[in-house]
Amino acid sequence: MNILAIDTADQVFSVALETAAGLLYTEIDSGSRHSELLMESVDWLCKKSGIKPAELELVACMKGPGSFTGLRIGFSAAKGMALALKIPLVTAPTLDCLAYPLSKWPGIVIPAMDAKKGCFFSALYRDGKRLTDYMDASPEELLKRLEKELEKVRLGPEEQIILTGCGAEMLSSRLAESLRSIHNVVYPDYRSGGAKALLKIIKCSILVIISDDINSGPIYLRKSDAEINMHS
Repeated sequence: MNILAIDTADQVFSVALETAAGLLYTEIDSGSRHSELLMESVDWLCKKSGIKPAELELVACMKGPGSFTGLRIGFSAAKGMALALKIPLVTAPTLDCLAYPLSKWPGIVIPAMDAKKGCFFSALYRDGKRLTDYMDASPEELLKRLEKELEKVRLGPEEQIILTGCGAEMLSSRLAESLRSIHNVVYPDYRSGGAKALLKIIKCSILVIISDDINSGPIYLRKSDAEINMHS
């Protein structure tokens, strides 16, 4: 099955394409240049894999949370391709995709995205399962939620915390004093795109059933600045 996965939710843009020939992947720490790079990257991956864009059979994108503009770019492109090619569009939550590569980590995984205004989009995971709601929270609020989860498992010396996602290093520095007594690290590949993890999650899901999200929209944990200013 020819599956295209797109991640435009954060600063690192990535696209993954899987065909019978194997997996191809590209990522660029592009800031806000996602719209310039997206279709060019899709065309390049299709050429490298030896298929035409018209031969795609499923397209996937990040559901959010993430950058308002980035999510809209990803959804618009994915929906456009799905409608034009008459193929399913499937989505997965961004934080789930960021945590997925660390499903075997022996402790708590904290994916973090800089949500600006001193807050982070985040959630807590253990053994590949999400423990909390998706949060738009300050470091202090995240710490309180983390402490509750650690109390539940009666924190022992083997307990470890790992942070990942583009906001991992920033969040780690904010939590450094509070987490001094706990073994915590920042995942070495924290600043990576999530398209490969998205593709793997989608592949696991479609083994059961293909859920077509063509009429869905992104997960927004807060209103955009434009909406806030409009009502202020």
